[in-house]
Amino acid sequence: MIMPRGHQLLLPANPLFILMSLMLALFTNMVVNMSIVGNAAWMPDFLALVLVFWCVHQPRLVGIGVAFFFGVATDVHQSALLGQHALSYTALGFMAIMVNRRLLWFTVPSQAMQVLPLFAIAHALELTVRMMSGALFPGWMILAAPLLEALLWPVVSIILLAPQRRAPDPDANRPL
Repeated sequence: MIMPRGHQLLLPANPLFILMSLMLALFTNMVVNMSIVGNAAWMPDFLALVLVFWCVHQPRLVGIGVAFFFGVATDVHQSALLGQHALSYTALGFMAIMVNRRLLWFTVPSQAMQVLPLFAIAHALELTVRMMSGALFPGWMILAAPLLEALLWPVVSIILLAPQRRAPDPDANRPL
């Protein structure tokens, strides 16, 4: 595959780094849910953001099974309807893997606009399951969550791609 102009050749992603970033995102969601903000409808889902990032950049390592596992872990932590987040994360992982080849050709701000519908669909799916189980409508501030997740996409891209950008053996005579 020919690389797009201006893209840097990246090192392979370390599977341990991928796992640790997903675990850190899960723990961030847990801490946010236990904080003063609580389970506010407008709060971005950090785990969904990191999950989509890795499904786009490493679809062979992070896929639908990993999304399902972390969805069940989120359901257990939030005492939500079992399978609510699992269904949402699985659909999100599937959609991210479906668009990953096309998405990587865009710049990072353009990628944020491309993943915004994915986050919106995932939140709509989660809201539908929650409402069908008898929960109350959380309010229109739920529309802010996918927007915040799309705005966080460039930040997450810079942070999670940083270990892959360094040279394997730095040398003054090598351009990479």
